[in-house]
Amino acid sequence: MSAPLISVQGLSRIYRTGRIDVAALRQIDLVIREGEFVAIVGPSGSGKTTLMNILGCLDRPTNGHYVLAGTAVADLDDNELARLRSREIGFIFQSYNLLPRMSALENVAAPLIYQGMGRRDREARARAALERLGLGDRLAHEPTELSGGEQQRVAIARALVTEPAILLADEPTGNLDSASGAEVIELLHELHRSGRTIVLITHDGDVAQAAERQVHVRDGRVAA
Repeated sequence: MSAPLISVQGLSRIYRTGRIDVAALRQIDLVIREGEFVAIVGPSGSGKTTLMNILGCLDRPTNGHYVLAGTAVADLDDNELARLRSREIGFIFQSYNLLPRMSALENVAAPLIYQGMGRRDREARARAALERLGLGDRLAHEPTELSGGEQQRVAIARALVTEPAILLADEPTGNLDSASGAEVIELLHELHRSGRTIVLITHDGDVAQAAERQVHVRDGRVAA
């Protein structure tokens, strides 16, 4: 059995609104192993987005333990957390989050700046990532010159370019038509078959069926 990349025990997240405490997550236990394709599924307000933010090191839990790729997240300061996040996690967002005045090549190369890589090496790796996803003829195009499906493939290339341990995909088909969405799901399948660990966040049961395992979240708890 492969080693856990994500190990969560007793995870809770409480937000304070005035004098009221709102529990977004309640005692979550979760293990995701290297090479898995897992969907975290739940309706709006279920806590899945809060869980995604914690798994992605964008937020910290109120209570509980989180170990990512062998590192206890609670022991890290903000700078160390940012370094762990940039090294271990590639993010794919529903809204693509591409920089509007930068080309596809520049968007994909941008995360490598924070790894201290020189410009020539950044561009070479970004070009390879885009060509792998069938976008070799779109390198100079800005986001407004690309279709929604092409923008999402650029976003996936950007997530892959740092060679992270985990791809964290937040509603990656949410802004796409059915044909483009199916292409993105097939691409995630291809990446999984190549050995990538993928965590898919979705409210859509049909999209969740793409994963080999589903974790259902309701009212801040793991339901199944």
